[in-house]
Amino acid sequence: MQFILTGFTQETGFRVFAFEGVVVGQIRTVFTVRADLALSRRYGIAMQELPLLCRSLLDRQEEGGHNTDESGEHDSLAKHALTFSEEEMRACADKRAADRALAALKKKAPRRPIVENAGAAWRGPQP
Repeated sequence: MQFILTGFTQETGFRVFAFEGVVVGQIRTVFTVRADLALSRRYGIAMQELPLLCRSLLDRQEEGGHNTDESGEHDSLAKHALTFSEEEMRACADKRAADRALAALKKKAPRRPIVENAGAAWRGPQP
């Protein structure tokens, strides 16, 4: 299933993103994902990143399979209205920190250290 962002609404302290799930040759299904703005600020997640993170949450839910209740019927309400939880935000922040640490390790050291008397060797002694 492919998810297309159709817009968002603002509720008290939450941003609710609306997506359409599209399967080739079938009808479109509406999904919503709520994201707590205070938690996103706490974990350093920018507002611009939230729609993509919410879409990845939908992708992971789709890969996990369909929700069913005891009678074997699909639980469509639980599946179509999701919340981007604090655990997922924490995991996102931890992954970002690990990526930064890895990038810092890969960063090349400068070729030569910068010294105060650069070029003094060829100028000779100064009085």
